[in-house]
Amino acid sequence: MKKSAIHSSIFLVLSVVLLSANSIDIPTLKETQVLDQVSQAFNLIYESTNPAVISIKAQSNANESYGMHNPFEFHSEIFNRFFGQMPQATPQKNAGSGFFCSADGHIMTNAHVVNNCDKITIVLHDGQEIDAVLVGSDPHTDIALLKIESKEIAALPYLPLGDSDSVKIGELAFAIGSPLLLKSTFTQGIISAKGRQNLHINDLEDFIQSTVQINRGNSGGPLLNSKGEVIGINTAIASNSGGYMGISFSIPINMAKNIMNQLLEKGSVTRGFLGVTLQPMDADIAKAFGLSKPEGALVSEVVPGSAADKAGLKQGDIILEYDNKPVKSSEGLKTEISLKSPGSTIQLKVKRNQETKQISVKLGSSSDNVMAENGIVQKLGLQVEALTEDYAKQLGYKPTEEGVVITKVKPNSPAALAGLRPGCLIQTINHKKVTNLLEFNQAINQNTTKSILLLVRDRNKGAYFCSIQLK
Repeated sequence: MKKSAIHSSIFLVLSVVLLSANSIDIPTLKETQVLDQVSQAFNLIYESTNPAVISIKAQSNANESYGMHNPFEFHSEIFNRFFGQMPQATPQKNAGSGFFCSADGHIMTNAHVVNNCDKITIVLHDGQEIDAVLVGSDPHTDIALLKIESKEIAALPYLPLGDSDSVKIGELAFAIGSPLLLKSTFTQGIISAKGRQNLHINDLEDFIQSTVQINRGNSGGPLLNSKGEVIGINTAIASNSGGYMGISFSIPINMAKNIMNQLLEKGSVTRGFLGVTLQPMDADIAKAFGLSKPEGALVSEVVPGSAADKAGLKQGDIILEYDNKPVKSSEGLKTEISLKSPGSTIQLKVKRNQETKQISVKLGSSSDNVMAENGIVQKLGLQVEALTEDYAKQLGYKPTEEGVVITKVKPNSPAALAGLRPGCLIQTINHKKVTNLLEFNQAINQNTTKSILLLVRDRNKGAYFCSIQLK
């Protein structure tokens, strides 16, 4: 026993000596104080913003979508959307994120999360589920606006919208969302780049690039700055595997605010239209046109009768500046002009041969005005767009024809069962004349019955009345 006790004592002493020899210096409180403060700041951002971030469950009861290919849907092997579409089944389900952006229950998210869905449910941070309706969406920028009707709206927090133009490279940034259905997930990183274009994710691109980790299900959630302000809407990642690889893309909040305000004010999105085909400048083209370096955007075609044609722009002109700002790329100029209102005037600095000219252009209206879509329209199973003179000609109608044009009809929907199809015009709703998207939205929203009476014009059958029963 005595021998055993001695051996035990020796073992303990050796253990203490060995542990002492290999031990590390524990940082003092003073040395870790800065890290503690950073951690507390991160936690404060999360705690103050998380209640305004929601998860989205969107469901389509049809076996098929609206039956029209979305030309802006992204299928690249390198860049992958992460809209969280569940395995193909009936009903089809999408999952994503979003955030309250106003005190009256409006929610921002990505259009690809909620478009073509019959039922949209939001899940609050505390697990409470509330039905939402789609106020409107813009597939060209991938922005959608939802709204909830709840007695508790006044108690729901919303996020302040920041200024994405003032964002600096290297700034801290944060994301909250529901990646892989894991709601209220908080990640952080830095702003890596701004103005990312030519990614073929959306038709109109001006992405913020960051290292903030996002995955499937983060789509539509907020990108935040250190003040807790929204500076972007998380939309896509660059990946070879489908998962996060250090590069994330977010739509600038200033672009999203422009779309949101238009949807709230008139129920649609209209875009300024210059009427030119723009070609990117490379070193060889720049040299051929007498430039020392690639700059600006080359006009390769001018649409006859367009705003550009009326202002005197010519094929071969190089647009160097737009409203006193240098033109860095043709895609950037296209996006800037599209966010302007039709009828607004812009100033262009143009190089023509060896001369530099200042040209003032009053923008026209793009023919691809974005569809109106809200709760009742979802139930009908159709989407509509404004009818312009050019659009009317393309569809075989007289340029003076009035109404809104049906662009999509969902299979097995009330609209489909009533015989409506893309290309038909809706000219009255419940005997109220409809000549634009604003009148369409007003007439639709004023309907209080379970049926809607439409006056429809078909280019083959002529005009006829159509009664649609709502489900």
